[in-house]
Amino acid sequence: MPRQSSPDRVQLRRAVVASTVGTTIEWYDFFLYGTVAALVFPKLFFPTGTPSAGVLESFGTLFVGFLARPLGAAVFGHYGDRIGRKATLVSTLLLMGIATVLIGVLPGYGVLGVAAPVLLTLLRVVQGIGVGGEWGGSVLMSMEWGSPRRRGLLTSMPQLGVPLGLLLSTAAVAACSAVTGDGFEAWGWRIPFLASAVLIGVGLWVRLSVAESPDFARVKEVRAVERLPVLAAIRRHPLEILTSMLVRLSEQAPFYLFVTFVLTYGTKQLEMPRGELLTYTLIAAAIGLISVPFFGHLSDRVGRRLVYGAGVVCTGLYAFPYFGLLDTRVSGLVLLGIVLSLIVHDMQYGPQAALIAESFGTNVRYSGAGLGYQLASVTAGGPAPLIAAAILQQTGSSTGISWYIVGCAVISLVALVAMPRKPAGVADPATRPKPATA
Repeated sequence: MPRQSSPDRVQLRRAVVASTVGTTIEWYDFFLYGTVAALVFPKLFFPTGTPSAGVLESFGTLFVGFLARPLGAAVFGHYGDRIGRKATLVSTLLLMGIATVLIGVLPGYGVLGVAAPVLLTLLRVVQGIGVGGEWGGSVLMSMEWGSPRRRGLLTSMPQLGVPLGLLLSTAAVAACSAVTGDGFEAWGWRIPFLASAVLIGVGLWVRLSVAESPDFARVKEVRAVERLPVLAAIRRHPLEILTSMLVRLSEQAPFYLFVTFVLTYGTKQLEMPRGELLTYTLIAAAIGLISVPFFGHLSDRVGRRLVYGAGVVCTGLYAFPYFGLLDTRVSGLVLLGIVLSLIVHDMQYGPQAALIAESFGTNVRYSGAGLGYQLASVTAGGPAPLIAAAILQQTGSSTGISWYIVGCAVISLVALVAMPRKPAGVADPATRPKPATA
């Protein structure tokens, strides 16, 4: 395969950096909400019921953000496949940043009454739309500037936005909690949300320096741009969209238990210090900076399905040991439990972007891959903390939660086997010009 020219290598580096920085900022905003939803929002925005009801209502707003993500994937997938990846990514970054800053200045229930949780929910919807449109474009900018033989590694770099965003958001909450002390629940939690304004400025500066994806430029050149790419993706690739959604069950549902629900479980059920749990999550997220690209690179060597399938199996096998380690309340074992939980997650997350994106042609790739990826937010990421909280409230035990994780792994393994394989040597139909028609 010919080597990339020097200008292309420069653009590849810019695309990878811009995608990674942008997704980091988007996930910082998204995870920040999840962390504070577990620690602060039940009392601040939902104080009228029991503490357990407040937690469920708070996680309910978290779920609303997930419901909005497929909408974001459809809306921005349409424009990403119609006008280009770059302009669309600038829009998603702005949308997410504005919503996050507004959450940071939103008064609580004591000031606005019922309007406070309503406005919080609306802003969470905007966050969900923004992050729903972000993933497809950021992954494709890295993938379409690089070599097909390195897609696992290249598309894993924007995936680093998850551990980086988790690292930054958890560090921001931990630092503000330590500095503001008793004032954290009253006003200290707002500082990380307001800091998002600075991060958005950095992200825009980086993204505006990147040229449009060469693959999309080729689609425009041969007049293969779809008028309604979302509908075209659904019509041509229904099985690819469905299986893309289902293979994520074993990755996304456990992940939000590992990084969000664990804070509620650890502080309420196990009565562990909040700062200790945040520190352990920081350590686990930092390890993800190595494990995510490692597993993406490994998928280039031995195959994406093999690496992904191993991650699915390990997640299912780890469901009971995970809570067993947490329930010891022994610091070292709790840390080990949290670290291992994110490693089995990263086994899937590293190769996941390439696994899903390669299933679609260039002219519907933003729409198709984005829809498949983000529909999992409705079936996996959004309901997971709610389901776990409800199981814990009803049973007082983590056993049912572990079986829930096992069930997700079984479904994902079946979906991985059913996911269509692109035949070797078949050209991307988007590179063939459409005939001129009236």
